[in-house]
Amino acid sequence: MNDLLFELPLPEDFDLGACLEYMNRSPLECLFRTDEAGVSRMFRIEGGPMLVRLSVSEDHKLSVTRLHGAVPGALEQEQLARYIVEWFDLDRDLAPFYRLAAADPLLGPLASEHRGLRIIGIPDLFEALCWAILGQQVNLAFAYRLKQRLTAEYGEALEWEGQTYYRFPGPEVFTGVQVEELCALQLTRSKAQTVLTVASLITSGELSREELLALPSPAAAEQRLLQIRGIGPWTSQYVRMRCLRDASSYPVGDVGLQNVIKHLTGMDRKPTPAELLELARPWQGWEAYATFYLWRALY
Repeated sequence: MNDLLFELPLPEDFDLGACLEYMNRSPLECLFRTDEAGVSRMFRIEGGPMLVRLSVSEDHKLSVTRLHGAVPGALEQEQLARYIVEWFDLDRDLAPFYRLAAADPLLGPLASEHRGLRIIGIPDLFEALCWAILGQQVNLAFAYRLKQRLTAEYGEALEWEGQTYYRFPGPEVFTGVQVEELCALQLTRSKAQTVLTVASLITSGELSREELLALPSPAAAEQRLLQIRGIGPWTSQYVRMRCLRDASSYPVGDVGLQNVIKHLTGMDRKPTPAELLELARPWQGWEAYATFYLWRALY
């Protein structure tokens, strides 16, 4: 019997279906399972692994149900609620973005078609950094394969009703792991080294999400990330968007963004970073959401 843990209030501009469409863009996704009405994901709590399902109730609340595993205490439920709020960016008012998008020829149709879509966050810094590192200079399908291999090899698995659910490995798991072991999963040597460097920094306490969020600005957080060997502008901008919840993050070096702008504007070449910055002047403060919605035109 499913156990309703709690319900979360939902903002007016939230459509779980639109979010699920985005989350369902690859059959290789290994960290959650979506269906027509919800998403299920494994979490680790003190008592062990716990499988949770999110769905929207008839009175427009987000129902959080325990399907299997350990029972969370009150503090763990609070932590889970905070994670979910950040996962779906639930505490952000999107009305200003939709007003902006309605007046924009590129964003208008996309905002109308996918209204209610939120930036799907990656609240865990190590997972966010790894996903960005794995996605450097490869297509999306191969990035998913790398994440799948890394998770299967080093993460935690839970079997329930004929399905396997995975949890992304924590940074501490990689203490003692050698570069060659990650290269065997088809990571390049440089990506393998960067993953291990990031894992070491986070495990030792030299790098944390809390530290980055406490810096004076998202730009300062980006500069902190850029000090890490193997972390470039695209990776740091991506982490600003997906993990640090910076709505002004704008990854002008993203090939997908360049391609969609080329397609939507009818350009005969990819736009330059300077052209992308000029294009985004009306999107100030909402560049990350503009990018997220533009990506939806790719698939």
